[in-house]
Amino acid sequence: MTPIPEAFQLHIPEEAIVDLNDRLKRTRFPDQIPGAQWSYGTDLDYMHALTHYWSTTFDWRTQEQLLNSFPQFKVALHDIDLHYLHVPGVGPDPKPLLLMHGWPGSVFEFMELIPRLSDPARFGGDPADAFTVIAPSLPGYGLSFEPNQKRFSIPQIADCFADLMVNVLGFDKFAAQGGDWGAFTCSALGVRHADKLAGIHLNMLAIKPDPVPTVDPTPDEQRYAQEIATWAKEEAAYIQIQGTRPQTLAYALTDSPAGLAAWIAEKFHVWSDHNGDFESVIKRDQLLANISLYWFTGAIGSSFWPYYDRLHGPWPIPEGKTVDVPTGYAAFPAETRRPPRSIAEKVYTDIRQWTVMSKGGHFAAMEQPEALAVDVRAFFRSLRNSF
Repeated sequence: MTPIPEAFQLHIPEEAIVDLNDRLKRTRFPDQIPGAQWSYGTDLDYMHALTHYWSTTFDWRTQEQLLNSFPQFKVALHDIDLHYLHVPGVGPDPKPLLLMHGWPGSVFEFMELIPRLSDPARFGGDPADAFTVIAPSLPGYGLSFEPNQKRFSIPQIADCFADLMVNVLGFDKFAAQGGDWGAFTCSALGVRHADKLAGIHLNMLAIKPDPVPTVDPTPDEQRYAQEIATWAKEEAAYIQIQGTRPQTLAYALTDSPAGLAAWIAEKFHVWSDHNGDFESVIKRDQLLANISLYWFTGAIGSSFWPYYDRLHGPWPIPEGKTVDVPTGYAAFPAETRRPPRSIAEKVYTDIRQWTVMSKGGHFAAMEQPEALAVDVRAFFRSLRNSF
């Protein structure tokens, strides 16, 4: 029997907001090496300012109202209550687009991107490019989490979302877009459910960080080799702790909102494209809306699970398999890892659009929503007759 979605609106109890503010005001801060700023992690002065703003000025109800301005649903699927936004397209023939976030993001990443995809004419685009956007909270994230529910690997998330799109919502074929774990899920869909896809658009590539060819590497391959080495030395610690001891870390981040904010804000600082002030590209209220959703839902521990599965299970794209569906890629210059096309084509065999973006980083939907929307619409334009 096909599960029936139920309309959903978010309302966090007032006592939960009061408790958050009380905890923030009692934060016990560490010291910091003089002059360190962001060199060893989240800057102390920044954290003082952020937690003060969070407890005195930030208006959760405004962000909650923004989320609730989009049609939302929950459906019992694959043994959880899956949350998703379902925004009808405004145009002559809107096509279904599955839009997926990653870690440490949420559906709050898409508040400015979704309207540009569902109603392009409102932003000066062609209404013929409109999509009906389905943006789920990944299982174990935000509003797709309840305590003690089962955990999902990326292939299991792909199966769940394919079921949502085809069997629950009734789309024979659909488009998919994602970054971070959303990009991995897109890629897993391309392997496991290729017959259901018109194509996928990525702003991150699910490429193993393997050593590049040592014989006659191109300059771009040499650049990527250095990028991998730097990543492994300076940036990969969070993967190791989240992928090996997720439960231990969850105690600290579930109990301390300041700790949670420091853990997440550091990633937004390092992974976004800015000249020293990451709030110049990601507004403070956007950041705190995302962090607050993790806090209020208690989902930070469960959000680590894909990392544990990644380190203890097979790569989401099985050995010897390739992604053969039409693929578009937006290469943002400050993305965490940027494999060259020569390496990407070994996994993605049908790359039809490769756009080198002028600015933007890992959180492209928040940093550069217009540029990302334009690239997504352009990629799927030639594929619209296939679904």
